[in-house]
Amino acid sequence: MKTLLVKTGKAWDTFKREGLIRGGRRVARSFFAQFGRVRPGDILFVSVGVGDSAMFRARNQAEELRLHNFKCSVTVQDNPFLPRYADKFKIFIFHRPIFTPKVAKLIENAKKIGKEIIFETDDLVFDTKYIQTTDHWAKMNAFERKQYEKGIGAEFLKDPYVKTCVTTTTYLAKILEKYGKKVFVSKNKLSIKDLEIAENILTKAQPSSRKNSVRIGYFAGTKGHDKNFATVENALIRILEKYPRTRLVLAGPLNISGKFEKFQNRIEKLPFALREEHFKNIAGVDINIIPLEKDNPFCESKSELKFFEAGILGVPSIAVDNQTYREAIDDGANGFLAANADEWFEKLERLILDENLRRNVGKEAREKSMREYTTKHSHNSEYYDYLRSKL
Repeated sequence: MKTLLVKTGKAWDTFKREGLIRGGRRVARSFFAQFGRVRPGDILFVSVGVGDSAMFRARNQAEELRLHNFKCSVTVQDNPFLPRYADKFKIFIFHRPIFTPKVAKLIENAKKIGKEIIFETDDLVFDTKYIQTTDHWAKMNAFERKQYEKGIGAEFLKDPYVKTCVTTTTYLAKILEKYGKKVFVSKNKLSIKDLEIAENILTKAQPSSRKNSVRIGYFAGTKGHDKNFATVENALIRILEKYPRTRLVLAGPLNISGKFEKFQNRIEKLPFALREEHFKNIAGVDINIIPLEKDNPFCESKSELKFFEAGILGVPSIAVDNQTYREAIDDGANGFLAANADEWFEKLERLILDENLRRNVGKEAREKSMREYTTKHSHNSEYYDYLRSKL
């Protein structure tokens, strides 16, 4: 019953966010994913659903491992045949699972025959004290909140049989290690399909017709980013006031301060977009910004995907100066870091005034993204060796 309520809440939110037709397609895709064919092999990824998190942490991770000669399949936790897969794989990687009876039965069956069970997470959703302090939590409906009541995946962290975790950042890895687990960092990566989309966009790109404007883009993606955006609003107001040729592009569900009202004719709002449209939207801006709340563990745990999604398209980014982005960005070379409002203003101003700088930083960001954040060029030998040791 609880799982049904959670699904209902998610479906309702999808319809509100994406509309009846597009939202209906996404809900239908989620439903039919339960019955997708699962070929036996080495590793089975069991994901909570089919959204962007599952794309990065199950489908793209599986693609990476296949490129390194592992036989991988992906399914969702609502697959009605899930418990039967215990003897068809040697390793089970559970991505942010809700502990349903089917999940519990698969785990029970896998334990009986000594199979490897790995917990995978890309967020702090396993600890309720973090999720319940977020803007995202405040915007959830009552049904959606039910999945977080005990912490998603907390059962795995409490289980002594589960000795290994995989995550996205060193920040998250340090937290997971406190549970006594061996933790591997496997970064989020762009798929081969993502690269094809990006290459197609870049190939067809026309010379800029916006010589008299500079577009600054913020891509929220999901709801719950109002507080993140608020951390840069004063710097953006100063920029909009000083440079009349600047434009602000805001994508995804976002509520902004009334301070921006006088700049309405210079602000473009874009709805939630599917993958190819999302890349086109990014390619349409000159500067990508990635603000996050400082000293908020839930925000600190976020991966650098907004850097490399822009980077693969040659768009330069300015990101919050935190651990994850310090590890990803060489400040001033392949992107910029900003720790406070003055730094946000200063670095936005530099990029606005210098088109060559934008081009050069974007070029470096693309090279870094291609080298470090694609399944095609992936490299993580310690993790691969560990998985091979369990086959």
